[in-house]
Amino acid sequence: MKLDVITKQVVNLARDVGEFIAQESSKFSDKDIEVKGLHDFVSYVDKTAEKMLVQELRKIVPDAGFIAEEDPNLEKADRYNWIVDPLDGTTNFIHGVPLFSISIALADKNEVILGVVYEINLKEAFYAWKGGPAFLNGREISVSAKPDLNSSLIATGFPYYDYSLLDPYLELFKDLMKSSHGVRRLGSAAVDLAYVAAGRYDLFYEYGLNPWDVAAGTIIVKQAGGDVTDFDGGHDFLFGKTIIASNYKIHDEFLKKIDKYF
Repeated sequence: MKLDVITKQVVNLARDVGEFIAQESSKFSDKDIEVKGLHDFVSYVDKTAEKMLVQELRKIVPDAGFIAEEDPNLEKADRYNWIVDPLDGTTNFIHGVPLFSISIALADKNEVILGVVYEINLKEAFYAWKGGPAFLNGREISVSAKPDLNSSLIATGFPYYDYSLLDPYLELFKDLMKSSHGVRRLGSAAVDLAYVAAGRYDLFYEYGLNPWDVAAGTIIVKQAGGDVTDFDGGHDFLFGKTIIASNYKIHDEFLKKIDKYF
C-alpha cells in the first residue's frame, strides 16, 4: 500500500468536497439545521459531504470499511477502515463562523496510518502518513520547541454534552489561564490538532471526543514530532474519549496538571 500516493489522493478529495461545503455556507439558513442531541447539530451539508467522501474513498481503498459520524450503518471492515468527519465544527458552520474542517484518516485495525485535515476557509490541507513527514499545503511542518507551559499557547474544547468532568475541567482551565500564554477554543478539534502539528499551538487537550474528531489529527501531530496520549498518559486516545497532543517537551508537565485535577 503506497501511503504517500493514497494520502495525496485524499487531500485532493478533501479539497473538492471542501469546495462544496464552502459554496453551501453562503446560502445556509436556520431551517437547514437538524438536532441530533443536546447541543449536537447536523445538516444536509454534513450528510451530503459524507456521502461524497464515502463514494470516492471506496475507490481509493476498495476493501476498507468506514467509521463515520453521520452514518452509523456503514460497514466496518476487519482490517482497514476510513474514519471520517465530513464537517468538524458544525456549530461554527451553522452560525457563520469561518472555521470548520474535513477530517479523514485511514486506520489499520486500531492504528491510524494516514490522516488529512482540510480547513475549508483558509484552504489549508494538513496531512501525514506513517513513516513520512507532516505537511501543510506541500510544505513540511513540525511541532514547536516551547520548553514549558509558561511559554506555551494551549488549545482546548468546551464540553457541550458530557458535563461529568466539568468541575475539574474548569479548575484546570483557571490554572492554565495563570500559567501559560493563554487558552484558545476554536471549535474544531481536528484543526486544533493540526495547529499543534504546525507549531501554532503547543498543546491541545479535551475530553468527550469521538474517533472521527481526532483520528486524522493524531497522526499529523506524531509525524510532525509531537506526542499524543490519553489523560492517563496511555494510548487509548482514539476511542477512550480523552486526548492530549503536544510538542512533546511540555507533555509530562501537563500530565502532572491533569493528574492534579482529574
